[in-house]
Amino acid sequence: MAGRKKTVSGLSHVDSAGRPMMVDVAAKAITARTACAVISVHFPDTVAEALHAQGLRTAKGAVLDTAIIAGTMAVKNTAGLIPFCHPLAIESCAFDVQWPDRQTLQLRCTVSVSGKTGVEMEALTGASVAALTVYDMCKALSHEIVIGPLHLLGKRGGKRAVGVP
Repeated sequence: MAGRKKTVSGLSHVDSAGRPMMVDVAAKAITARTACAVISVHFPDTVAEALHAQGLRTAKGAVLDTAIIAGTMAVKNTAGLIPFCHPLAIESCAFDVQWPDRQTLQLRCTVSVSGKTGVEMEALTGASVAALTVYDMCKALSHEIVIGPLHLLGKRGGKRAVGVP
């Protein structure tokens, strides 16, 4: 429906009649946009020890490599998963993997695009799916693996920057 406007509440995905809508980005300028999200995967001690001893491989294969591929695929398909996300031509998607301690894996997903809308949802989706893939590849070792928290570390481009991407 053309001409639907935002509610006075300022919610960008709800029109004045209270119905969901996709944000109109036609008048926005194309700018460089980057977002970074991070998620943790916490392993029980025995699982962490087994993973480290096996070179981060399980019977399903290379855990981190598979997680990075799955996360990247998720980034590219975010618009098909989240109803009001605009399809974007992703220019960069990178994962950083850290072990802040022996039992905790951190997956950081950084996404960049030149576009009219940001890539926060893409970064959050990529990190989430990478973590879910780690769980899937390790669940035979334990179902006590805990995923989370997931959060946006930062974004740049558009109207406002938040944190440090």
